[in-house]
Amino acid sequence: MHPALRRYLPFLRWPRPTAGLLRNEALAGLTVGLMMIPQSVAYAQLAGMPPVTGIYASILPALVAVLFSSSQRLSVGPTALTALLIAASLTGLAQPGSPQWVTLAVWLALLTGLLQVALGLARFGWLLNLVNSPVLMAFTQAAAVLIIGSQLPAMLGFAGNWEHMLQAPALHGPAAAFGVVTVVVLLAAKRFKPSFPAVLLVVLAAAGLSWALGFEAHGGRVVGQLPQGLPGLELPGWPGWDMLGQLVLPVLVITLVSFLETASSAKVDSERKGERWDQDQDLIGQGLAKIASGLSGAFATSSSFSRSALNLYAGAQTGWATIFSALVVLLALLVFTPALRFVPQAVLAAIVVAAVLGLLKPREFVRLWRLARVEAVIAAITFVITLVAAPELYWGVLAGMVMSLSYFVYQRLHPRIIEVGLHPDGSLRDRHLWQLPPLAPHTYALRMDAALDFAAAGQFERTVSEHLGAHPDTAHVVLFAQPINRIDATGVEIFMRLHTQLVVRGTVLHISGIKLPVEQVLRAAGALHPSELLRMYRTDAETLAALRQLGKTPDDIAAAAI
Repeated sequence: MHPALRRYLPFLRWPRPTAGLLRNEALAGLTVGLMMIPQSVAYAQLAGMPPVTGIYASILPALVAVLFSSSQRLSVGPTALTALLIAASLTGLAQPGSPQWVTLAVWLALLTGLLQVALGLARFGWLLNLVNSPVLMAFTQAAAVLIIGSQLPAMLGFAGNWEHMLQAPALHGPAAAFGVVTVVVLLAAKRFKPSFPAVLLVVLAAAGLSWALGFEAHGGRVVGQLPQGLPGLELPGWPGWDMLGQLVLPVLVITLVSFLETASSAKVDSERKGERWDQDQDLIGQGLAKIASGLSGAFATSSSFSRSALNLYAGAQTGWATIFSALVVLLALLVFTPALRFVPQAVLAAIVVAAVLGLLKPREFVRLWRLARVEAVIAAITFVITLVAAPELYWGVLAGMVMSLSYFVYQRLHPRIIEVGLHPDGSLRDRHLWQLPPLAPHTYALRMDAALDFAAAGQFERTVSEHLGAHPDTAHVVLFAQPINRIDATGVEIFMRLHTQLVVRGTVLHISGIKLPVEQVLRAAGALHPSELLRMYRTDAETLAALRQLGKTPDDIAAAAI
């Protein structure tokens, strides 16, 4: 079989099914499928979509994703974070649940899917690195706060949103009881028996109680009648160029954030299998899943970390488990949707709250403060902006990205350049930090822990020039070049300018441990012509030995740069 075919059709690499394998995968698929049914309905409500579209988003998209993704054991379907982003993106453009809202949500799914497929085919998976871990952590926690806040009124039995709840509170006691009990039961089950299908059992029990007690007749809000049967595959109506233009920024953010959700699960799966994660192929698979969801009349999907973890916990080994879970959801759509009619809305809200509570980890900010205070500040600002900018949540992640990239550029423009001295332990360390004497009289020994490129070259030139200006008697400049692993045209130009400056002064330049790629570029530029004023050494020990022969250093042991 052609290697390219196996790459773009990962399901061809699945192991041949056996009776034992299929039995194991069926049990895992049943576990995930039973959890997915009520969750998908709840997340559809969160996205402002008709409840049945959550089930639609759990069948065909899940099958497409598992067939074309390299990560076979991820559970793809509706997720809380993606659902919130969809609702936030469409707020103000249409009324939640209206045909126009559904049309725009479908277009979001199609556009994000097409973008992910294009990025995967172009092997642009490295774009994941634009959002670092602190920014994603802060954005996720802020989104979790907003999700919980949006669901609390319904979970506690209040009609309308927070504004209505505060202005004219109208508590519905039975609904509040359904919501609170559901959260308590789900959190207890998650702690003591993660594989137990508590979500489905709670939903069925709540539906039975709701029907028996006449919950809807006494003013309680329920899911209502859901259509049965398979969704039709069709393109949505054209919304117009102006409306599509307003979806561009949300499409970019949903594409990025939803795939970061996938990455968090895929990395765990790859580590457990001991394989390299093919992020580009997963981009293609996830993108095709979103397209399939849009064509099904549903909304953008993603990989659920909690369901994927449950899939692994249940013993799933291949993509067959996802196929079985999709069949379970399909069976529920065809047979059991009437049972969901009497489920209280408070129960669905409680399911979302219970699932999202695990995303709240305030201790992560404290841990980050101990590790890197600048990044902790960036994370805190991202968190605040996400909350303040709601419902336009994308400003939070965009602000975090800009701040992180700005800090990255600042660090690149200010590389670590130190004057080294010989430490008593035999290593070369920061002379001023450790209060060490110079390596030798009239000698300036330095090390730059960065690439000699356009970002760092200016600071390198400035550091050397300032030292030479302050110490005109400098006879030797020693560059410990081992950390310099790359050089560009700007770096070559500045190196040659500095070397010329040293030649004019009659100062000898010693270069220690230069790496071959850097040396090749400098030789191609004619910057390393043999000269009495240019001496090169392969190791730091060789450099120090040569200086000792010149009488420039005390007789000491060879040192290794650290």
